[in-house]
Amino acid sequence: MTALSRGAKAPRRGIRSTIVGSLPKPAWLAQPGILYAPWRVGLDALSEAQEDAIRLCVAEQVTAGLDVVTDGEQCRQHYVWGFLEGVEGVDTRNLALKPMRGRRFKPEAPAARLVGAPSYRGSRSIAGVRAVKRQTDRPVKATLPGPMTVVDSILDDTGGRSEADLAMVFARLLNEEARALAAAGAEIVQFDEPCFNIYLAETRDWGIAALERAIAGVGAKTAVHICYGYGGTEVTAWKESNRDWSHYEHTLPLVAKTAIDQVSIETAASKVDLAILDALRGKDVLLGLVDVGSERIETAAEIAGGLRRALAYVPRERLYACTDCGLVLRSRGAASGKMHALARAAALVDAEAERASEV
Repeated sequence: MTALSRGAKAPRRGIRSTIVGSLPKPAWLAQPGILYAPWRVGLDALSEAQEDAIRLCVAEQVTAGLDVVTDGEQCRQHYVWGFLEGVEGVDTRNLALKPMRGRRFKPEAPAARLVGAPSYRGSRSIAGVRAVKRQTDRPVKATLPGPMTVVDSILDDTGGRSEADLAMVFARLLNEEARALAAAGAEIVQFDEPCFNIYLAETRDWGIAALERAIAGVGAKTAVHICYGYGGTEVTAWKESNRDWSHYEHTLPLVAKTAIDQVSIETAASKVDLAILDALRGKDVLLGLVDVGSERIETAAEIAGGLRRALAYVPRERLYACTDCGLVLRSRGAASGKMHALARAAALVDAEAERASEV
């Protein structure tokens, strides 16, 4: 383990910085700028190449000054399919088109297919956590899709189950992986549930219960990430035209009643009123203050302004400066710049608050 990875800065107890999870992959590993990008390395060398990519993205996070690091999702082509590829009974090769995400962004999208009884057989995410742990002693976060988002992303060719029942099936499998990730050294296991901002009634009726099943007994802090989607063209266009940002008003009070430790939300590209953070008292808040749909690098001063406003609702020891969503679609240069800005802003506002507390 390098001196850079181990000792670049001591962890703070106040405002900290991190990312939602994904980072752009090196061009030699996968085509940049697209989701589901095919690997450019043969299967015989893929594991070694992915670990090399993890080494690069961990170094970038540490150099930027982030307090909690991830594997950048370098071992998977997509945050949902990365998990599904470790589930027996799911076909991620012969895809089908399916309406998903409430048709918010497009009428249909490619979906993996459930073709048999699902069972957990392990995934590359565990190897990713171990690879990060070899590079740094900073806290490591591992990410998984949430059960509602898994169900929305898959076509059930076996039939016979309601979405609610299928979500509980996948919640049990996700729980197996979450426990394995914690055992591998992940200090935080995060479940990504963008569908919590789309299917509000279903979130209340069964989505929250499925999430609670997924986190049961996990030997690490647990988090849920609820955003308005990646920074792709269709998602960005929807955000620019949308006028209703009330979804968190329905979802966050429900999440606040769960055993989840951390909640990650989007506020940079959306027009969300930070007053909604009052619903999350007692939780760590990962506040999205970086727009993942733009190459423009936010200044530390811009991000610091959002952090200062958030301190009216969140104690600084529970506040993290974060990205809106994953950075996988951005260039490596933009991703690096945004991470540096996050860390500088967190340090700046934390120092201000520290001085104020001493007066």
